[in-house]
Amino acid sequence: MRPRDPGEDSRAASSLELFFDLVFVIAVSIAATNLHEAVTAGHLGDGLAKYLMVFFAIWWAWMNFTWFATSFDTDDWLYRVLTIVQMGGVLILAAGIGPAFADDNFLIVILGYILMRVVMIAQWLRASRHAGEARRATLIYVCGIGIVQVLWVAWMSIDAPMASVVVFLALVLAEVAIPVIAEARGTTPWHPEHITERYGCFTIIVLGESMLASANAVFGAFEDSEDIVSLVSLGVLSLLVTAAMWWIYFWPPHHRAIGGLGGSLTYGYGHYVIFAAAGAFSAGVGIEVDSQLGDSALDPVLATFTVSVPIAVFVLGVWVLAIRPNAGGAVNTIVPVCAVLVLLDPIIPVPTFLTTFFMIIIVITLIVASPKEAALSTGGR
Repeated sequence: MRPRDPGEDSRAASSLELFFDLVFVIAVSIAATNLHEAVTAGHLGDGLAKYLMVFFAIWWAWMNFTWFATSFDTDDWLYRVLTIVQMGGVLILAAGIGPAFADDNFLIVILGYILMRVVMIAQWLRASRHAGEARRATLIYVCGIGIVQVLWVAWMSIDAPMASVVVFLALVLAEVAIPVIAEARGTTPWHPEHITERYGCFTIIVLGESMLASANAVFGAFEDSEDIVSLVSLGVLSLLVTAAMWWIYFWPPHHRAIGGLGGSLTYGYGHYVIFAAAGAFSAGVGIEVDSQLGDSALDPVLATFTVSVPIAVFVLGVWVLAIRPNAGGAVNTIVPVCAVLVLLDPIIPVPTFLTTFFMIIIVITLIVASPKEAALSTGGR
């Protein structure tokens, strides 16, 4: 297992990486479903907090594998076997999401998460043998991940709710600090086009999950509602909004954001917000459907916000990370302004109408405009 060439031509996501992503979408789908049920029952704050906690485990495990793969993917039998074991950890984590939401029992989630992280320790140890200049970084990853996993086990023994939240946040900071420390001591190679393609693939899959969940929520409501027109309108508008989210994400050349360590960390970590918002969008549509049917304990205005807020967060996240540095003044004005105006949607009685209108304005702007030309390249990292 030797470092991959960061300037390799035509580097693309492997079939194993795409297969790996599918298992994570199961976890995202279950997390969004539980968020939907919690908010519909009137537990907005508690449901959102647990969703963000669970989503961190999903996102962080996926991201660590993705960045490791761009540096050391050998696609031999041992690499494949260890990756499939990680997929088993994802399924264990997914099985624990329900108990985490219902009973504050994170035991199964933590066990699945630790299994994935232990496999990453094995991968980093294997890479360290022939990592060359990156050897020191690989060993820091091994030690850092191992120490934090022991602390996650200890976290489960904390009974006081406030102390549990504080320690959880401290452990999240410890996890995200590991790559910062490791890469500052001995940089591992990464391939800009490959890594951004991986993020793009996962974005498509999460948007697809949102589309499926939204369609199921609307179709399932047909039997319980006589107001078919509003449900059909919601379904059509959801399709248009999802398509606009896809269009917006893939307009800028993302690989330009993967340069030095600072830019790469910003891009990688910033996608937590983008992925979490895309996953929450499907929950929002389900909540809006329940609200129309009268089956929700949530205020109807707040129900509409559960649709518009994830969309606004998604668009603003993509704008900050990828669109802003690659666009001119018109795009950099219209995109964030329209994203904020999406939040006006709850003031009118037609669900997601304003959201759809402003998203279409953004897409039209991106059709008319083009990303800035790339600066003269100095070669791949």
